[in-house]
Amino acid sequence: MPVNVLFAALPERWETYETPLKNALTAAGVEANLTLDLPPGEVDYIVYAPNSDVQDFTPFTRAKAVLNLWAGVEDVVGNETLKIPLARMVDHGLTQGMVEWVTGHVLRHHLNTDLHVHGQDGEWRRYVPPLAGDRRVTVLGLGALGSACATALANLGFDVTGWSRSPKDVAGIACLSGAEGLTKALRQAEIVVLLLPFTPETENTLNAETLAQMPKGAIIINPGRGPLIDDAALLEALDSGQIGHATLDVFRVEPLPVDHPYWAHPNVTVTPHIASETRAETAAEVIAENIRRGEAGEPFLHLVDRDLGY
Repeated sequence: MPVNVLFAALPERWETYETPLKNALTAAGVEANLTLDLPPGEVDYIVYAPNSDVQDFTPFTRAKAVLNLWAGVEDVVGNETLKIPLARMVDHGLTQGMVEWVTGHVLRHHLNTDLHVHGQDGEWRRYVPPLAGDRRVTVLGLGALGSACATALANLGFDVTGWSRSPKDVAGIACLSGAEGLTKALRQAEIVVLLLPFTPETENTLNAETLAQMPKGAIIINPGRGPLIDDAALLEALDSGQIGHATLDVFRVEPLPVDHPYWAHPNVTVTPHIASETRAETAAEVIAENIRRGEAGEPFLHLVDRDLGY
């Protein structure tokens, strides 16, 4: 008997995912009925995006798991009707995309590339950056994405410190945790990369108090979650020069409203939530593997801890 897999996401996602998912399920040896429309009581697995029409999971009485298409689960983890296992998206395509975006922007600020990109006016500006080993970078968040980015930066020679709420151990990275660890991590950070999950505990991790702990002129790079930053506090820190520049890919409201101060601020770079897209081909492989595991009675990959929220 084929397993019934409901694809619960926006219609345009179906066009992108239908063929990769079917191919991945076949490659995983799973006979599946993958469709957009099934009676809830007949669904075995839900391939899910939190902005889909499915918000009440109560009717899915035989479903074994919800397999999220996104890395972030903050928009579904608190759903009180969701009682079955929830897996977040962790795939090598998403990770590689994030590593490339983060290293690119860290190098941009480390080398002060903007000085020359925007300085084509005939003035011979001889700025020589320090070597990477003399540049202190802090990565806030040491999950799959944060650990990969911290490791890539360390491999480029940067002096990398990682911070997480609970203790972590990442080879080659000076790992800190807890409130005291955050203070230490920020005080030495010339460039900060935010890759924390969004939970009530991580909201406004960068606020007036923590921004003031950073070295004057420090750089902030946020491809994680918009609410990790207190926007008003960041704008004030940018205006005072406490923060030299902020490169922001995620925001509390997306698309970022046209009248938001970030658009016009000379020391802010806005990118439209493109730091790392889920790639259908690689994401489909992760989903197919979890369905195979579910059918084989094996543990699911990348399960969300409901208490932690990620």
